[in-house]
Amino acid sequence: MNVCYPKSLSVVTCPTRRTRARAMFATTARGHAVLSARARLDRASRSARASRGAVLPRAMASSDVGPAIIVGNGRVGNALRDMGPAGDVIVKRGDPFPSEPATGPIYVCTRNDALQGVIDWTPQSRRADLVFLQNGYLQGFLDGVGLGACTQALVYFAVAKLGEAPTDGVTDVNPEGLTAANGEHAAAFAARLANASLACHVLDDAAFKASAFEKLIWISAFMLVGAAHPGATVGDVESTHRREVVALIEELVEGTGETQGVAFQEGSVDRLLAYARAVAHFPTAVKEFEWRNGFFHGVSTSALDAGKPDPFPTHTALLRSVGAIE
Repeated sequence: MNVCYPKSLSVVTCPTRRTRARAMFATTARGHAVLSARARLDRASRSARASRGAVLPRAMASSDVGPAIIVGNGRVGNALRDMGPAGDVIVKRGDPFPSEPATGPIYVCTRNDALQGVIDWTPQSRRADLVFLQNGYLQGFLDGVGLGACTQALVYFAVAKLGEAPTDGVTDVNPEGLTAANGEHAAAFAARLANASLACHVLDDAAFKASAFEKLIWISAFMLVGAAHPGATVGDVESTHRREVVALIEELVEGTGETQGVAFQEGSVDRLLAYARAVAHFPTAVKEFEWRNGFFHGVSTSALDAGKPDPFPTHTALLRSVGAIE
């Protein structure tokens, strides 16, 4: 995903800072008894929007978007540049840090293992402007490097090929879209996405925390159950292995609520299954372990070391069965 999962959904333990990361600057309806499909969608959208937080109007003009630095010239980076004004600067590996624009967001569109290099490359005076778009749960890592208050986004849109227009991650449960952001530059990010007719919810801290964990649960659960059934796509997991993935999602939601103090909005399972149907063609694999499943494994290990029950026993057993842990 530089097609982006939900991630999503982006770690109790800080990830390994790899050497190569440092090198990166490192019809209307018939009849009256039943609401039309559009009316039902509109009603669902209004309800979900009210519960999730403000969503920026899709018709916002490009003049409302200020210039930004975009780190990474892959699919997502180029898509963000296409949404912005002429003053945007896109930066590639090895480029010096640009002097202009001197203020505004710095969108980080790289792999997770390049994050430390990007931070090191960014002048101290500009690091608070970094906007992190990666999959997985980033908060532990960012707290560890003193950037826990930086803007983060949960990206649910996909860019299939370089130069193609992004596709919004809408589902039959969330027709208003799922992408969300939190932090100083959240509104600027939402405005930029609106130029491409992509919705973005600007969430407060508590709502964003729950959404971030929910995205993490999605990618961790679907990738892990898929890995346990070699060759399975996300759609296969949602349809053929639904009972298995639902049990895992429920375990992760309950355990995360208890261990991390997260208050999830009702309907997590339905939302995550719906997103899986929207990206049914995605392949599955357990990867970027330290940013994804590694968070839950770390919580399990800490609990067991303290003589407490594993809050995620099914997750632990599945990790062992696919060879992700010993």
